[in-house]
Formats: sequence, structure tokens, C-alpha cells
Amino acid sequence: MAGLSALLSIVKFNDQGLIPAIIQDVKSKQVLTLCYLNQEALQKCLETGLVYLFRRSQNRLMQKGESSGHIQIIRQVRTDCEGRSLLFLIQQRIAACHAGYFTCYFRQLDKSGRLRTKGKRIFNPEKVYRKS
Repeated sequence: MAGLSALLSIVKFNDQGLIPAIIQDVKSKQVLTLCYLNQEALQKCLETGLVYLFRRSQNRLMQKGESSGHIQIIRQVRTDCEGRSLLFLIQQRIAACHAGYFTCYFRQLDKSGRLRTKGKRIFNPEKVYRKS
């Protein structure tokens, strides 16, 4: 995947050097998650064709799926009209959510004001994220 200089010419990183990226499944069109990328993460995404992100809680670059193996293969990269956010259309391997669901947006607010789980759990996180 090429195009770093083209993207860098229009994207606007925030004061912390980050840009939000929406991750969407190319086949189902489900939004899977929202993450943040710094310039290094964006460069790795374009070099490898896999999603890399900046993990703010750990202050480090990481590949999405590096511990689970549930990688995200980039099919398209888009930017909004102002260059303030990115959209990655990806092919998801297994699931995107650490809680075991295909999407991180598996909870839905119903008309009574309750959060309901939508969809089924695809994997058991306790088995996938065992501490060694």
C-alpha cells in the first residue's frame, strides 16, 4: 500500500500527534472500533496493509490483533473532507472486540433505556488473552 505522502498532505493530527480512525468491516459494513493513529502507525498501516494503532493507555505503537491473532487487513483508506479523521475498510480475521464480539459496538440502547447485547460472542477472551 502506498500513499503516505498523499495522506500526509491533507491529514491533520491533533495536538497529541494523533488522528482518529474508524475501522469498518468491508463485507458487513459494520463499524468495528475507533482507534487513534500517530504518523508512525499510519506509515506502518500503509507499508504492511495491516492496521496499526497508537495505544494511548500504553503510550506505544501496536498492531491490531498482535496478541489475539485477530488481524485487520486493509482494503481501503479514506479521509474525511477536512482531513481530521480516517476510515479504514478492512477484512477482519475472527473478531475485532476484546470482549469476544465481532464489533466493539455490541451494546444497543433500547427504547426503555436499557443496554442490550446484540450479536453473539465469537470467542472466549479468557482463553485468547491468557497471561503467560
